[in-house]
Amino acid sequence: MRPPSIRERLASLDLELPPPPAPKGAYLPVVIEGNLAIVSGMLPLEDGRLVAEGLVDGEVDLSTGTRAARWCALNGLSALEQALGSLDRIRRILRVGVFVASSPTFVRQPEVANGASDLLLSVFGGDGPHARTSVSTGRLPLNSPVEVEMWVSLRPPPSSPPE
Repeated sequence: MRPPSIRERLASLDLELPPPPAPKGAYLPVVIEGNLAIVSGMLPLEDGRLVAEGLVDGEVDLSTGTRAARWCALNGLSALEQALGSLDRIRRILRVGVFVASSPTFVRQPEVANGASDLLLSVFGGDGPHARTSVSTGRLPLNSPVEVEMWVSLRPPPSSPPE
């Protein structure tokens, strides 16, 4: 029996990928080099709008910031699927970088980052544990409370059948 596909795992978790976000500047959402894919910083967009705006310890509460990080990861997976053709090409999540818009005294960035990490662990199981950085920043693009980048290792693309 084959293991479930990533799409099947998402469905079993009642998760649906949003449409891939369009870049908001002069960059690529995903860069692939060999067996590595790097996902640009993703914002927490739902239906093309931020799920929240402002500083996590100000206008945005901790729970909403954590949910925003989860949306960032979903948008990153959507961008990966568009770039790769299938999320089943992902061998392993290697690194997640989480930027949290907050005041200089806020120290709960890891809790916010868990929104992205927990989602990736649920979806990828044993291939989901990753290195992570979570840092505070004054403001993020579009007044987003969170931005998440990812590095993933890839399986080779499937071979084309002989003609």
